[in-house]
Amino acid sequence: MTTPAKVLELSGLTVQRGGAAILEIPAFSLNEHDFVSLIGPNGAGKTTLLLAIMGLIQAGGGFSLSYRGSAVDSAAAQLAFRRRIAMVLQEPLLFDTTVYENVASGLKIRGVGGRELKERVYAYLERFKLVEMAKRSARKLSGGEARRVSLARAFAVEPELIFFDEPFANLDPPTRQALTEDMDRVIRERGIAAILVTHDQSEALRLSNRVVVLHAGSIVQDGTPAAVMNAPVNEFVANFVGMETILEAVVLANHEQQMTLKVGDHELDAIGEQQPGEEAYCCIRPENVTVSIDPPYSTSARNVFKARIVETAPFGPLLRLRLDCGFPLTSYVTRESFAKLGLIQGGTVFASFKASSVHPITKR
Repeated sequence: MTTPAKVLELSGLTVQRGGAAILEIPAFSLNEHDFVSLIGPNGAGKTTLLLAIMGLIQAGGGFSLSYRGSAVDSAAAQLAFRRRIAMVLQEPLLFDTTVYENVASGLKIRGVGGRELKERVYAYLERFKLVEMAKRSARKLSGGEARRVSLARAFAVEPELIFFDEPFANLDPPTRQALTEDMDRVIRERGIAAILVTHDQSEALRLSNRVVVLHAGSIVQDGTPAAVMNAPVNEFVANFVGMETILEAVVLANHEQQMTLKVGDHELDAIGEQQPGEEAYCCIRPENVTVSIDPPYSTSARNVFKARIVETAPFGPLLRLRLDCGFPLTSYVTRESFAKLGLIQGGTVFASFKASSVHPITKR
């Protein structure tokens, strides 16, 4: 298999504010056709990372950046790099002119004019369903329409790399869904590498081939969406990506990665490399926990516990069940299943989950 070409590589990135380091990234790279989502809590350094890559904030000494193998180490190289990239911000920041002129603005800065300018502007007005608004004032646009103009303006310059900083924040779900689909379609069609800052983990899962988790200015995990969501490297990532059950455990036995762990007065089966005597966190995603009113005799789940429903709470179209199995456990069920099974808060159920659904993390 051919190794993907590197589009972007950086090393030794530090950013300081008030004498304290707010970003420390020893190394980061982006491959051809990568779509990377940056996730993490507020203040983790996600936007700062984008701004530093673009040269819009000052990085500390020792920082190096290369684009397609060429160092971005001079004013001329920085200008050439910026002409090959685009950025879409959370706030569209449109000019006080027409939609057409806003979409044309980036092209004009790059010296595109005449027939080519008009053709490219209208091509992207059409892609983002803006043709009928071409002559409308940008000040008369709704929030969703303004975001469409911002996307069209960025893509019209036909960048090789594009950055998104929470571009769909505060939009209603249908508008956000439509915009992400249009954006994703253009990226896939043109083979553009992209980095997206988002707080929406479902968005990161849907769009990305890599997810990077930042915490306190550092990258704490970088991997496929499945790896980050199902195999977090530490307790922080586990909490952040929705591993709602995180239990302290001690490994009792491990035979060819078939583990037995002690959680309180109970034993759990899991898959992992930790050895007897080691302390670990057992992480279980709520969607991997099945609830039934009778013991599930015909099941591949090796962990089955009698439980009491401590609390129920809405979770989008689902219900979140807080269970007490002698240890806390969380499960999601549909409202239909909850009613069909006759479940009630305070009632008794059987909770089951597979050994492969338990992700053990060694306690440090």
